[in-house]
Amino acid sequence: MSTGTWPGRWTERGVLVCFEGGEGSGKSTQSRLLTTWLREQGYVVRPTFEPGDTPVGAELRRIVLSPDTGALADRTEVLLYAADKAEHVETLVLPALARGEVVVTDRYVDSTLAYQGAGRALEVAEVADVARWATGDLRPHLTVVLDLEPAAGLGRFEGRDRIEGESLDFHQRVRAAFVAMAAEDPEHYLVLDARAGVDEIAEQVRAGVRPWLAAAARATTVEARP
Repeated sequence: MSTGTWPGRWTERGVLVCFEGGEGSGKSTQSRLLTTWLREQGYVVRPTFEPGDTPVGAELRRIVLSPDTGALADRTEVLLYAADKAEHVETLVLPALARGEVVVTDRYVDSTLAYQGAGRALEVAEVADVARWATGDLRPHLTVVLDLEPAAGLGRFEGRDRIEGESLDFHQRVRAAFVAMAAEDPEHYLVLDARAGVDEIAEQVRAGVRPWLAAAARATTVEARP
């Protein structure tokens, strides 16, 4: 799956780290562990997630994930997720990065490309154009993809929301999309086997994040010179 139409941009201040992957892959756990570790190292961290980590986003999350919503037109779903992203980036992510903070987000644009693009079998380039506009082309410095066979991930919990309740074929397309996106840009992606131990994965994540922390520190030093 090609997403070459979304080259994006990266901020010079702060570091944006994103966790992506299928259901039950451990994104929330690893986001929390990374946040804790970063704070122990003295960084100011803003943990966040999509959809729903703004007042507007919370209402959009209810609409797109509640089983009570029922069927949505595929393009409607894309636009609702895009609205959440626009509000999230403008009011939360960009201000934190401008302050030089580390933003750790559980899901971002790749989830829209994987779920609403590949999963819904929409034209991925068109979905990417919507996502680019909604986020102002902002990309994570590092995206950690926790890769797991969908059947294993879905088996880790019982209650399912509207997206989790989709077919196994749907979730397999989503998984393939995440892996394909990572393969196109290995400098900004880290693909990890989600079957590994929690602590082992956490250490691999830290190793992947360290170079970006160092790069941000160098940029801040240059910026501070008279």
